[in-house]
Amino acid sequence: MPTGQPQPAFVLIRPQMGENIGAAARGMWNFGLDLMRLTTPRDGWPNPNAVAMASGAGRLLNEAQVYESTAQAVEDCTFVYATTARPRGLTKPVMSPEAAMQDAAKRINDGQKVAVMFGPERAGMENEDIALANAIINVPVNPEFSSLNLAQCVLLVGYEWRRASTAIVHERLDNPNEWATQLEVEKLAENYETHLEQAGFFFPEDKAPHMKTNLRNLWSRMPLTRPDVQILHGIMRQMVRWKDRG
Repeated sequence: MPTGQPQPAFVLIRPQMGENIGAAARGMWNFGLDLMRLTTPRDGWPNPNAVAMASGAGRLLNEAQVYESTAQAVEDCTFVYATTARPRGLTKPVMSPEAAMQDAAKRINDGQKVAVMFGPERAGMENEDIALANAIINVPVNPEFSSLNLAQCVLLVGYEWRRASTAIVHERLDNPNEWATQLEVEKLAENYETHLEQAGFFFPEDKAPHMKTNLRNLWSRMPLTRPDVQILHGIMRQMVRWKDRG
């Protein structure tokens, strides 16, 4: 059964290849979308090639609703977006995927039922399909090569839906260790200064204070963890042992 999470239905209009349907299902489920609708798949339905490409998202294929026409596929929706790269000569709002999915999230939060239509692989939707949409989603692609694979387009819009509907952490440190304290970094700096001075690194003598300041500044710029500090101490310890053996 579908998750029941409020979300837009993704409607694949007359999809041609089962592989693309399966890849689209995989892209949808990557971003938590599981309301797939199909209109008259060229090679019939169900399609084993779609299952092979779904790679873990086969449930979407099993639960996909199949319709005889575009009108039937969206008749229960209050707002419909159509993805197309070509000018259609139809007067409609044209939105980027980002803006469209932000708009869709607001509408769904208000209780509306929303759908996004994706055209067949070869030539996209006909104007008769587009005429049923309330707005057009236009991806800002290279104008000299604007054709997107069906699954690519689904993945792109699904990603923007995720961004619009879920709190995204834009930067994090995976598996962070305990950060080194200022005292631990200071002891590291002192250790290196001591051995570098013994090795004659701070030369000439009148430039030594400036060189030491720069070295301290280098340590402070580095976001060091305690294991980092231990490794750096170990490196210096082994270098000294190697020198003494020599």
